Amino acid sequence: MSATYAHLTAAHRELLARSETLARDILVPIANRRERGRVNRELVAALSTHGLVPEVLRTGREVPALTLCLVREGLARYSTEAETAFALQGLGAHPILVAGRPEVVDAWIPRVASGEAVAAFALTEPEAGSDVAALALAAEPDGPDYRLTGEKAFISNAPDADIYTVFARTSSGAGARGITAFAVPRESRGLTGEPIPFISDHPIGRLRFDGVRVPADHVLGEVDHGFGVAMRTLDLFRPSVGACAVGMAQAALDAAVEHAAERQAFGRPLSQRCRG
Repeated sequence: MSATYAHLTAAHRELLARSETLARDILVPIANRRERGRVNRELVAALSTHGLVPEVLRTGREVPALTLCLVREGLARYSTEAETAFALQGLGAHPILVAGRPEVVDAWIPRVASGEAVAAFALTEPEAGSDVAALALAAEPDGPDYRLTGEKAFISNAPDADIYTVFARTSSGAGARGITAFAVPRESRGLTGEPIPFISDHPIGRLRFDGVRVPADHVLGEVDHGFGVAMRTLDLFRPSVGACAVGMAQAALDAAVEHAAERQAFGRPLSQRCRG
């Protein structure tokens, strides 16, 4: 491993190396056996079987940002699809882990950690992307429970995920202060979805909520405080996007060096011509 990683502890270097080896030797072939635009459940299961998803979903403990960075960098070195599948499991399940009622945590976190269930983070809407405070999916009281009506768009892992962390408006005209987070199972009546065709290695889709009933105990955190749940999750995962980019950049550099050593031009390898 490069001397530039000398500042890491031995445990951190081991995690990075394990992620790289797992991606190269095991996950790449699984990633290649995929239906484009749909969740690769074999890949999700493999990430759990080999301990990476459980690493970030330990009940009652928020994963250190450095752990996310090391795993995502290591996976991205050889398989961006594996890296994305790993990140999406954490992104979708993290709000449940840190803000869910105990019964909801117990029902879903072990299933996501084991690879049995796929999670998704449902925030974006057709008219609300970066401006989260503009989201319009309505959550109206129905006795002690809620009914969700509206649409989400460009949601990773939709429509195949088993559990969605959904952000909806519970107080009109309140901006970010009127948003609540909910855990919504895929089989909820009135919830439908469809894939959105993209050039990407992971599924992206649309979700429609037609009066979807969500029990009160599926609120994540407090009513009207879902913006904080979203930001806490995004603030944790955003730094690791840069680490993923480092892994991909290293892969690109390695490929370029290999190509320059093998590609012949004017009687000698490109790498020799670069040296003059």
